[in-house]
Amino acid sequence: MSAARQLYELCGTDPARIFSPYCWRSRMALAQKGLDFESMPWRFTETDRLSFAGHDKVPVLVDGARTIADSWAIAQYLDEAYPDAPSLLRGNPEPYLFVAAWNDTVLQAGIARLIVSDIPPLLAPEHAAYFHASREKRFGMTLAEVTAGREEKLPAFRATLAPLRQALKGRGFLGGDAPDYADHIVFGSFMWARSTSPLRLVEPDDAIHAWRERMLDLFGGMARRAPCFGA
Repeated sequence: MSAARQLYELCGTDPARIFSPYCWRSRMALAQKGLDFESMPWRFTETDRLSFAGHDKVPVLVDGARTIADSWAIAQYLDEAYPDAPSLLRGNPEPYLFVAAWNDTVLQAGIARLIVSDIPPLLAPEHAAYFHASREKRFGMTLAEVTAGREEKLPAFRATLAPLRQALKGRGFLGGDAPDYADHIVFGSFMWARSTSPLRLVEPDDAIHAWRERMLDLFGGMARRAPCFGA
């Protein structure tokens, strides 16, 4: 029997290796709410499979008769539909919009320039061809050129994470004593890297590393058990 909820998520040849940062946001949000779901593997170019949602990207959540596309819309829906479970947005989504903007333009963009060339080997040939063409058009160079010399670029990347370190001072999570959607937004980017690349983004003595370890252990270690390189 299928689960009441289905979450369409990006993967490659291994359907268990979920590597979209946005899908990880929704995964963690569902887990925080204590809601079971069935993962529906989705791959690049399979846009027809999402036509029922009127959308062409994942994540897409099907919850009974409701279909919700986009990770931000999913978070809002979960708080509205399940108000008795721990809140994701704490009744005020505005601060989380800033976290998402910083994450997408600084953290996630920085990670992309370090790991993007590691992703094609995880894809079937037809999906790898699409990924190469679309990302090389976006970057204006080959993927190998994007990530060339990445070890030398790591100190500068790590320096851009100073706001995250500052926000974590004196607290276990961005949400305080317990995680909220701010944690899931940022953690999604780190899980994207962990799932696709062996590159170590932060050192073990970094406060961000300690926070990431706490996130990996949440919800019975759901994220820690996921297929990944463990960097």
